[in-house]
Amino acid sequence: MWEKELSAAIEAGLKAKEKILEIYHQKFEVEIKEDNSPVTIADKTADKIIREYLHEMFPTHAFLTEESTDDLNRLNNDFVWIVDPVDGTKDFVAKDDQFTTNIALAYKHELVVGVVIAPALDEIYYASKGNGSYFKKGNSEAVRIHVNDKVEDLTMLTSVFHFTKDEQEFIDRHQDKIKHVMKRGSSLKPCAIAHGLAEITFRSSPNTKEWDTAACQIVVTEAGGIFVEPSGKEIRYNREDVYNRNGYIVVNRKENLLK
Repeated sequence: MWEKELSAAIEAGLKAKEKILEIYHQKFEVEIKEDNSPVTIADKTADKIIREYLHEMFPTHAFLTEESTDDLNRLNNDFVWIVDPVDGTKDFVAKDDQFTTNIALAYKHELVVGVVIAPALDEIYYASKGNGSYFKKGNSEAVRIHVNDKVEDLTMLTSVFHFTKDEQEFIDRHQDKIKHVMKRGSSLKPCAIAHGLAEITFRSSPNTKEWDTAACQIVVTEAGGIFVEPSGKEIRYNREDVYNRNGYIVVNRKENLLK
């Protein structure tokens, strides 16, 4: 199940990657959107490439993407592609290589495919429902990945640009368990947990949206991890309100669902 959709998502992301890197290594303008977030021609061009490719492959599917007008007709469609063409635009602008391209497919509000590509790092994380999570770097063979089983001496990953007071208080509150804090960009934080390289990341702010979390969420869950609201509530997709209002917590094991 989902092999065709997963393959198409990877191909769409790789097509966008070429253009993203071309722009990344040039001078480019940065615009500020109404929500005060930055956007570049890379975001817009990659969005168009991904949407056009997937629409040709799956003409009846709907879309929810960061750089396109949201057509709420998607709420009536069982299949919705959820796309962030450049997740971590601040990382892109800063040229720190920590940005990603996120492509996910939701079927009846449940994630069934997720692809996270880190263009500048030449890495891909991907997963589909019931089939596990995988990591591929460069031309190497894809390898199946899984969360680790640590419940002590934890590594927490925080954002490069969006670290908050709540997150610092969370770290201070659990310093008996959280012994290491590292910065990681965009969707690379949950993917690192899926890869067994860290154990926890926490976001309290209501500012992330479906396209920030969809692709990396299924990578985490198919790797055996947990990706939920801080209350433990499941995060569903293709919602009318696309904001993750309650934030989220990602952990390798349920014992690390700290409050």
